[in-house]
Amino acid sequence: MILVHKFVDKIPENIEEGVIYISIECETAIHKCCCGCGMEVVTPLSPTDWTLIFDGVSVSLDPSIGNWSFDCHSHYWIRKNEVIWSGSWNTRKINDKRKEELETKLQYYNKPDGLMTAAKPKQRNGRKKKARKAKGAKSIFSGKRSNN
Repeated sequence: MILVHKFVDKIPENIEEGVIYISIECETAIHKCCCGCGMEVVTPLSPTDWTLIFDGVSVSLDPSIGNWSFDCHSHYWIRKNEVIWSGSWNTRKINDKRKEELETKLQYYNKPDGLMTAAKPKQRNGRKKKARKAKGAKSIFSGKRSNN
């Protein structure tokens, strides 16, 4: 299966089958699951999540996409717009990977207490500065969307 990539400012309300939408502004890529189940796969782009490679012609995502929370449990790579199917994982392997990913995030964000909270407001001229939204907390959708 070959995906078509589209760079967009905001994620569209309706996600088409066979299209991967990439929003650099929202630091996110989204597509419908390649198995055909219709579920939307959201891949945040960050140093601790997915990395996007655009070679001027096609896109690749790293690491693989394991839809372990979906009924389909599909697992695949996106390499140069091509979907490359990978083997299924057992529950132990999935849980081990999730633990490893959490540890990576904790190390990267340097939160030894395990709390990935927004920074406290800084003082400026004796006054508290208003807290801003965390970088990853902005809305990525152009329309309303429910979180399942």
